[in-house]
Amino acid sequence: MNFLTILILAAIGAIIGWVTNLLAVKLLFRPFDPIYISILNIKIQGLIPKRRSEVAVSIGKTIENDLLSIEDIASKLINSHSKEEIFLVIKNKINKIISERLPGIIPSHFKGMIKSYIEDIIDQEGEKIIAEILEAIITKGTSTIELSQMIEEKINEFPLDKLEAVVLSIAKKELKHIEILGAVLGFIIGLLQGILIIALF
Repeated sequence: MNFLTILILAAIGAIIGWVTNLLAVKLLFRPFDPIYISILNIKIQGLIPKRRSEVAVSIGKTIENDLLSIEDIASKLINSHSKEEIFLVIKNKINKIISERLPGIIPSHFKGMIKSYIEDIIDQEGEKIIAEILEAIITKGTSTIELSQMIEEKINEFPLDKLEAVVLSIAKKELKHIEILGAVLGFIIGLLQGILIIALF
């Protein structure tokens, strides 16, 4: 009988521990909208929906300051193509403009000289030109684009049910471990309570 009592208390403890942690996980997101309980004079809302704006600000600032800046993005865009490819694009564009816009009365020999002269300038000054373009992009970008604000707005606009699904899919295993740990701890506490009750009475 004593063993059965201990087992029952341990089982009850395990159930309570599991349910408690299960509710804690659910309350991270649910309910999405605040529910006011007038009798208790309290308002219930999931932790993440309630603090979403604060979380969005924090994530936005962290990404911009520590992970990814406008300078990084601009540099990546420029460096994603080799200088030779960029020079070739510029030369082709200039050649097209010269061919289409210079009057037809100008001899082709002179047009060729103009093209050759411009291509030489690009070959000699190309890196400097690209560096100046990159600097202008970064200066303009950092003054007009607020990456942290863009991220913040995207997070705040993201539907909560989809955000919940994303988080749960990523942390499904870890959250399940939390539920199991609650059951294990509850079982141990219930077991100790049963042993203590029997020992005292």
